[in-house]
Amino acid sequence: MASLRDIKNKINSTKKTSHITKAMEMVSTSKLMKAQSNALRFTPYMKKIQEVMSTIFSNNTNLQHPMLVQREVKKTLYVVITSDSGLCGGFNSNIIRNFVKTVSERHSSLEEYGIIAIGNYGAEFFRRNNFPLVDFYKDVPDEPSFLQVKNITNKVIGYYINKEYDRIYLHYNHFVSMISQVVTEDQVLPIENINEIAEQSDAAISSYKFEPSAAGVLNIILPQYAESMIYGSILDSKASEHSARKNAMKNSTDNAKGIIDDLSIKYNRARQAAITQEITEIVAGAAAAQ
Repeated sequence: MASLRDIKNKINSTKKTSHITKAMEMVSTSKLMKAQSNALRFTPYMKKIQEVMSTIFSNNTNLQHPMLVQREVKKTLYVVITSDSGLCGGFNSNIIRNFVKTVSERHSSLEEYGIIAIGNYGAEFFRRNNFPLVDFYKDVPDEPSFLQVKNITNKVIGYYINKEYDRIYLHYNHFVSMISQVVTEDQVLPIENINEIAEQSDAAISSYKFEPSAAGVLNIILPQYAESMIYGSILDSKASEHSARKNAMKNSTDNAKGIIDDLSIKYNRARQAAITQEITEIVAGAAAAQ
């Protein structure tokens, strides 16, 4: 049986841990509010790009661009977004488990795909387990600049334009609510959901005048569309990460409280037993003296 001192030390240690998890929960809550705001502010920009693209394609059905070219899929590139650190519940394990399942069902060899990891957690996992890691990016801030994302996007688009990869997917956690994040796969290239883009645009098709031409505007807007998909996914993933960490820290704090309550009961019982034992010994000693 543990001594009173051991139980007291466990109670104090658990209390200190609960103070840390409570502080981390409060920090994650603050970051979550900002990440949600960033994701919401980005939505109108993405919708406007979709509106312009739907207008171009509805009026010019024969436009061609390298990012629209369909070709036989010999090699696939996956952009996988995780966090840089842990302590966020099942956030990272869910995305990695889903990704591993997807590539195992879709590919028979490591030669058939490559991975770009955004987030140190995923990069370390892929490196340790000998996955075909092409490149990785870590320490991406909660509110990345377009320049940071543009560097990633230029490399991703370059792989497709240079025919090193024939299809490119995004894997990330989509923020649904405070308690729900859904692992999502989106196809970045080739862009083939033009009809869906037109349907998703809730604004009426506007009468745009394209200068110098619709094809010229398309050459600029298609890379921006791919960039926006990656940028929006990073913002979405950041909101999911902070939500998952907030919930994980709250659960840890609640569990610590339960442990402290159990240890306190155990401590009181042990203390009562020790007092009873002392009284018994005193009474026995007094009786022996008589």
